[in-house]
Amino acid sequence: MPLPFLTADRDLDAADSAALPHDEPDHWRRPYRPGPWRVGAASVLLLLASFVLLSSMIIAMAGSLPGAGIVAAVGALTIALALRLLRVGVWVSAHGLRQVNLLRTTTEPWSAVASVRTRQQPVRWLGLPRTVQGQALVVDRRRGGPLRTLVTDHNADFLHRPDAFERATDVLEAWAAEYRA
Repeated sequence: MPLPFLTADRDLDAADSAALPHDEPDHWRRPYRPGPWRVGAASVLLLLASFVLLSSMIIAMAGSLPGAGIVAAVGALTIALALRLLRVGVWVSAHGLRQVNLLRTTTEPWSAVASVRTRQQPVRWLGLPRTVQGQALVVDRRRGGPLRTLVTDHNADFLHRPDAFERATDVLEAWAAEYRA
């Protein structure tokens, strides 16, 4: 007996497939789910953090409190890195478009966005230096150059998931069309 409410890849109902599936447009939301590569990397980091925190507890019980504190701080930084890795991506609201990177966040109001479109271009494979031919979501600004590309069909959210990439870019383009005007 399938349990569709427990799976992330359940079939979308007709009511869920609207171009703008949002209740409150003022809240920042990611219009797509994090991909399996991103979730897998974050879970490995959290597993590593659990071992680091366990070793911190063992070091503290052995009597070296300064060493335990340093190791616990490394574990806390690993947890923060894993959580930040899960937040990486493009977020939208009625206020604008937000690109969350691992170390910085860039927010552009919709009035500063000239166009949002997909384009065929060389893209980075899983964020590594190797590039392959693929599709990327390009955000052109009215003033200045385009925003750094974070949504591609070969990144950690959409690798080997072309349908999810198409849905995400369609939703992002629909947000831009609605709020740029």
